[in-house]
Amino acid sequence: MSIVPPPDTAGPGAARAASAAAALEILADRSLEAIVEMVLTVRDGAYEAHSADGSVRFIRHRDGAGWRYEVIDVAGRNPLADQSSDRFAGAAAEAEARWPVRSVNAYPHGYEQVVQFFEAPMAPDLCVVHTAAHNYEGRGGHRGEHGSLDVVQARAPFVLAGRGVRADGLVDRSCRLVDVAPTLARLLGLPHRPGRGLNGLHRADAYLARQDGDALADLLVDGDRPRHVVGFLLDGCNPNTLYRLAASGRAPNVARLMAMGTAFRHGAMAGMPTVTLANHTSLITGALPGHHRILHNAWWDRLSGEVVTTNSPAAWPTAMTRLAPGIETIFEAIRAADPAAFTAAVNEPADRGATFSTFDFFRRGDIPAFPVPEELAHVSLEFAGDLGDYRFNTMIDHMAMEQAVGLWDGRYRGVDYPVPRFCWVSFQLTDCGMHAGGPRSEIAEAAIADTDGRVGEILDAVERAGATADTAFVLVADHGMEETNPGVTGDWDAALAEAGIPFRDEGAGFLYLDPTTN
Repeated sequence: MSIVPPPDTAGPGAARAASAAAALEILADRSLEAIVEMVLTVRDGAYEAHSADGSVRFIRHRDGAGWRYEVIDVAGRNPLADQSSDRFAGAAAEAEARWPVRSVNAYPHGYEQVVQFFEAPMAPDLCVVHTAAHNYEGRGGHRGEHGSLDVVQARAPFVLAGRGVRADGLVDRSCRLVDVAPTLARLLGLPHRPGRGLNGLHRADAYLARQDGDALADLLVDGDRPRHVVGFLLDGCNPNTLYRLAASGRAPNVARLMAMGTAFRHGAMAGMPTVTLANHTSLITGALPGHHRILHNAWWDRLSGEVVTTNSPAAWPTAMTRLAPGIETIFEAIRAADPAAFTAAVNEPADRGATFSTFDFFRRGDIPAFPVPEELAHVSLEFAGDLGDYRFNTMIDHMAMEQAVGLWDGRYRGVDYPVPRFCWVSFQLTDCGMHAGGPRSEIAEAAIADTDGRVGEILDAVERAGATADTAFVLVADHGMEETNPGVTGDWDAALAEAGIPFRDEGAGFLYLDPTTN
């Protein structure tokens, strides 16, 4: 392998370009193909994806409010050639294809994903996409993982139900997470208005100021508008497992929602990178991570030299201060259309514009007392009994359920509240369980069952409020979850360091080359 070091006499841009070329050669080598799925970059106005068995260069052309993509060069096998969304859909299909290699994998909306990613000003020089099998040795490796743009890690569940929604059951179809906010806006009867689309240009039919997604109008019943919408976000929940447990009776409340509406077997595709805060924000704004600029849970700011961490306990409540200009949340859109509407963001960090927010309590230092799992319903004590992530997330999710139930019952912590027009509730336990054991493990199934019980408590509160017949519901996740192979470990950083390439690696795959230069 030949490595071309940056010339001492070159300027910062030329030096970084030489480092990028050298790093690409290392990362796309067969010696790393067990852990490196592909490497993404943009050079000379073209977008590129490189893997051990081929590469592609493509460009974009404006097409209305979106883009049309043109492949200009392929060497070997195009890593992004298969962008089908139906691969490994269904629990049996996923179980039979553990740790799929790139030649049989799929990358839905692959060209769109790469383009939006590199539109963020904090995007790295190179983005390393890990393989399905890779277990992050030395970086808190989990049996279940996400972050890749492959179909299983991108695929979140999608269930839309209740008033104003077609009841078609489980259908062979997919959407994108950025379609959720505009769909809910249309369902609530918000007026569409001029905004900006995927390419940043004018679109006349927007519901949000920057709208990359589209309202799924064919799922809605014309003229039948619900007064209320309740959203459930089951963090990191694999839809194949969720739908299987719903069918088997272990998630009866999810099954109830599916029977009331339409669910997508192929799921809703997260934006790249398929990580938590990036896609929580996409769900609430209808904009992709590269556009709303909450690009990852952590990244590096080359200009300030700051490592930005958005999902730490300290940063989580204020992460939305980093939203890009011109980004609007669905809470803000509802307020603009109906200033008197009461909206709630329960346990949701992407909460800007919500009338009520869990994180308002944290921001003013008024943190409710944590409950004791042994005294609660809907708790799998075989996993929540010991100190650890499952116990902690059980307490957090129970508090979220208490808040949502209190709001629908009209009173929480001694304060009276009106019936919510829009209530969004995020649960974390499913992400914890699926990370710990993988999406088909006992702990993952327990996390779904516990969360399903909490969903049921909120559904009961909506019913007590007399609002069920006038309410629509959506159930989604922020990304999928895929089982890793404990035998496939390793770190691409070691190979780069051995070659003497100066770099920073943030968020496990964001490579900033020659980090001492601007």
